[in-house]
Amino acid sequence: MTLNEALPLAVLASSLLPGLVIFLLPDAWTGKRTALNLLGAFTKLVLIVILLVGVHGGADYDFHYAVLPGLDLVFKVDALGLLFMSLSAILWLLTTLYAIGYLEESPQRSRFFGFFSLCVTATMGIAMAGNLFTFFIFYELLTLSTFPLVVHRGTDKAMNGGTVYLVYTLTGGALLLIGIIWLHQLLGHSDFAHAGIMADLEATGAISGGQLKMIFLLLITGVGVKAAIVPLHGWLPQAMVAPAPVSALLHAVAVVKAGAFGIIRIVYEIYGIEFAQSLELLLPLAVVAAVTIIWGSLKAFFQDDLKKRLAFSTISQVSYIVLGVALFGPLGTIGGLVHLVHQGIMKITLFFCAGNYAETLGIHKVSEMNGVGRRMPLTTLAFTIAALGMMGAPFTAGAISKIWLIEGARAADMDWAIWVLWTSSLLNAAYFLPIVWRSVFFRAPLAWPAEHLSRYGWRETAWLLLLPPLVTAAATLVTGIFVTSAFSPLAWAQFIAQQEYGPLVP
Repeated sequence: MTLNEALPLAVLASSLLPGLVIFLLPDAWTGKRTALNLLGAFTKLVLIVILLVGVHGGADYDFHYAVLPGLDLVFKVDALGLLFMSLSAILWLLTTLYAIGYLEESPQRSRFFGFFSLCVTATMGIAMAGNLFTFFIFYELLTLSTFPLVVHRGTDKAMNGGTVYLVYTLTGGALLLIGIIWLHQLLGHSDFAHAGIMADLEATGAISGGQLKMIFLLLITGVGVKAAIVPLHGWLPQAMVAPAPVSALLHAVAVVKAGAFGIIRIVYEIYGIEFAQSLELLLPLAVVAAVTIIWGSLKAFFQDDLKKRLAFSTISQVSYIVLGVALFGPLGTIGGLVHLVHQGIMKITLFFCAGNYAETLGIHKVSEMNGVGRRMPLTTLAFTIAALGMMGAPFTAGAISKIWLIEGARAADMDWAIWVLWTSSLLNAAYFLPIVWRSVFFRAPLAWPAEHLSRYGWRETAWLLLLPPLVTAAATLVTGIFVTSAFSPLAWAQFIAQQEYGPLVP
């Protein structure tokens, strides 16, 4: 085995091996568990930096293992996968720090962090999958590893929310599997490839356009469950019974991003963007994305529960990525790809902050947030920056995403999509600005709950809870201000778009 074959396996092992050991540790061994978590997270980051440098320089990293004749487990590291891997690895480290502080007194901590590591391993497998078979294996592993995290508290409400999550995601997985089997019977493989693999199949006359459209529907529906596109989104608000670190993982790092990433792979590297356009598949996908964007924003406006408001916001924001994919042209592609990163940074900030409010002051509802900025100014500052980013305010990551998506819609002669994006931005302001107003400008309540003050006194909160949202809030500004940097998410998204469309400037 060469080094280039071993590196993808090393990325998987950097979270898998610590996770398996963590399962065996007693809950009281906090120091050893923390050391293993951080060792795995930092090791993964180092490996991904090596892969980033190599892929940018033209190196190939792939691993093949024959499971059955004609059925291979394939790991292949490319620019698109690295975009997802980099986001997941960085946010995994920050979420690990946050979870250590958040679950300091929680039972079953070793079980939690063991499944947490398996979840990240599954996410890396999805990012590096070289074919739909490998993608499916890790896609289902992600479902099975996140379910124990959703139901971690073990209450009836948690179990009900977890059951809904499991029913939705396993059903989606079954549809995905049917599509993969159908495709494999026709082609003999399901490998990802630039410009797709379906056009040659139709050219041989081996399959009709109707069958191709049906396979597309199965595949997109299968991954669309995790991407929470309407009407497949019902599990996401129910899963908000999970602890705050899990909510952050679901919304910003793993589950919904795995679904959006799957849609990108299917459109660009199974069907091919030009062939998908010729089959008239992109316009229906854009319409579904637009409906999801508006529906999620409207539902968020009417939620008093803070985490549910953020959940419906996620439903809306993730479909920006889907819309970017469906806007035929490189500009929309860049907008969707860069929003994969930007939405993750902003949304994890919001969930970290929501967790801080709940853990420190027992605040779970928007109506309870009057004056909270006076008691927790740094948390509220981080929340405000991320909320402004979600609205698309200047000098934030969200502004960059929306500019490219709007330009993509204009270039594709889909002006109606521009109105969808502007309407969503106004709705974002309608459900985020009242939170900021309550937090910053209202007078503080006469007394905060005694049980919370006795734990933290008049400190903001525990430093492990405060550091991660401050870092991600700063990243929301840095990626918005230094957007022309060669190391920005936008630059990497442009590099990926060049692979799909060719040179962006004739």
